[in-house]
Amino acid sequence: MKFARIVFLVAGVWGLTIVTPLYFLFDYVGRSYPPALTHPDVYYGFVGVTLVWQIAFLTIATNPSRYRPFMLAAILEKGVYVATMVALYMMGELQLGQFAVAWPDSVLGMLFVAAFVKTPDVA
Repeated sequence: MKFARIVFLVAGVWGLTIVTPLYFLFDYVGRSYPPALTHPDVYYGFVGVTLVWQIAFLTIATNPSRYRPFMLAAILEKGVYVATMVALYMMGELQLGQFAVAWPDSVLGMLFVAAFVKTPDVA
């Protein structure tokens, strides 16, 4: 359980550190990766939902055995995001800099799988 605790704690802290500043970077993202963003509801909605997931990771870290079923949702969250980024990059819809941000999520997704396998089920 120590492994799962560390993995989810690091994921949550890392995520909070990376995601929170996005609330203040709407215009910067649009300038750095044109065209400019035109749907703040989608952008801020993504940031908000992603921020909440970081809280979920921190919650899982408090008691991995108890929250083991939620690890499956965390694995799916990482997998869907990474798969989407890969598909968009392959279609030429993302620049390399946009695609590169998916790599930490792919590593965390693999660590989430390992944590799930190593964590005993308390059912």
